[in-house]
Amino acid sequence: MKKKRNEYIAQFYRGNRGAFFLAVLTALLATGLHLIIARALQQMIDGISGVPGAPGLAGMAGWIGAVLVLILLVKALEYHSQPRFIQKAMQQYKEYAFRKLTEKSLASFDEEASARYLAAFSHDAETIETGYLEGQFHLLTSAADFIGALVMMLLYSPAMTGISCAFFILPAGVSLLMGKRIQQSERRVSQKNETFTATLKDSLGGFSVMKSFRAEGPIQALFAGSNRAMEQAKCCKRRQVIALGTLASLAGVLAQLGTFWAGAWLAFSGAGITPGVLIIFINLAAYVIEPLQVIPERLAALRAAEGLIDKLADALEEPERQPGAPLPDTLRQGIELRNVSFAYKGETRPALAGISARFAAGGCYAVVGGSGSGKSTLLGLLTASRRDYSGEILYDGQELKTASIESLYDLVGLIQQDVFLFDASIRDNITLFRDFPPEQVEQAIRQAGLAPLIAARGTVYRCGENGRGLSGGEQQRVAIARSLLKRSQVLLVDEATAALDPATARQVTLSILELAGITRILVTHRLDETLLRRCDGILALKDGRLAESGTFDQLMNAKGYFYSLFTVAQ
Repeated sequence: MKKKRNEYIAQFYRGNRGAFFLAVLTALLATGLHLIIARALQQMIDGISGVPGAPGLAGMAGWIGAVLVLILLVKALEYHSQPRFIQKAMQQYKEYAFRKLTEKSLASFDEEASARYLAAFSHDAETIETGYLEGQFHLLTSAADFIGALVMMLLYSPAMTGISCAFFILPAGVSLLMGKRIQQSERRVSQKNETFTATLKDSLGGFSVMKSFRAEGPIQALFAGSNRAMEQAKCCKRRQVIALGTLASLAGVLAQLGTFWAGAWLAFSGAGITPGVLIIFINLAAYVIEPLQVIPERLAALRAAEGLIDKLADALEEPERQPGAPLPDTLRQGIELRNVSFAYKGETRPALAGISARFAAGGCYAVVGGSGSGKSTLLGLLTASRRDYSGEILYDGQELKTASIESLYDLVGLIQQDVFLFDASIRDNITLFRDFPPEQVEQAIRQAGLAPLIAARGTVYRCGENGRGLSGGEQQRVAIARSLLKRSQVLLVDEATAALDPATARQVTLSILELAGITRILVTHRLDETLLRRCDGILALKDGRLAESGTFDQLMNAKGYFYSLFTVAQ
């Protein structure tokens, strides 16, 4: 656990140690400034009181000038060091975490809730910034104040220091008592924020479903419940912080007044305690009491931040995979399934059972069947989203379980019903922000049927959030162009035209069918005779089993399961 955490903490300081050490120096200089101010106050009070050897008005003015110059110097160093360090630290931490996220396999990511990562990069990151990065400088300053004040008190009067320390036990005990509770509250706030983020994401993502089913009331209730739980957790944390502050203030006031009383008693006893020394003890007592109050709280905040780092590190931990052999750059024989079965965790009925099929290289195939027949599951296995299947899936004779995921992604392109588009230009959405020769981009645009759109709007046209500036058919054509530009040897299409009108669906499907030299496997619920006749083969699935396979004419003449599906669809 600690080793994984250290990998992430190391990102704070990578190439950032100069700013860090300057910020540390600033924190130590701030302590020195506090002690100099206390010394100046003692000298000025003794001067006013007429203590022999104390400075006059000119000397007092000199102390004031020196203090002001030191304040400006310390604050100037803080201005240039701490913000710069924190900026680079958080920038590198989030970029490292995001890089680890993008390195996760598709199978691992699909099993997780994305709200966990939304919370990690927003609320949790802010907590780490304040609790860990800023907190370490606060801790350093507090510890230095504590040590420096005690040393200075001992130099002035060991007897009075000993008496004062007895009064310091109470604020230290209060802070230790409450610090652990605040740490636990911070964890609860993080958990509730993750749930709230998930609810908000689902509510926005399902907005059209909510409106079409008139489910505003229940969705509002879900949001309100999640929001209420998060705010209650935050309220509980605030109350504990206020309670800690109240008890600590009471204990601190008691300690300062007790110190003053002890100093007054020593002064009346003739122990040589001047008014200036009495005042400086009160001042220095504050620098001892405050660390006793805040150090446990800040340590708790730092541990809570470390807990959030551990939480993200655990989420990003990818199970160690054996390095696989690369698949060929070009598919020459095809894809073969031999007695493939698969069941989702917790399900007794298999999603696929004993599937055997062959897809010849360069051919075009359709996978059809009713809802829940296993069509999308089959495509998922072909992209290695799951590897816990039985049987064999062979790409040019090589078992998929022994292949490297990277070479599979190079070989295979996937087009789904919901095409994700960035809020960027059409060109950037086709190239995914990478550089390609212009002639390759133009060829992909032409083959995907995007030429009319480009002619009308240009490649710099901004698609809008998740492609809202394009029609469904245009979004699908962008997805096709992506795969063509990537030069995928295999194109898997999962219900890509389900949300399109029949005319647009036909055009998009026809564009896919006309892609020569690419192995195409289309999962579809649209049984269009013209398009199905152009397929080299059709697989008809029923309840996770292969009911029939063959060409369109063969299946229609057999008058079996496919025939009944096709007849009902017409």
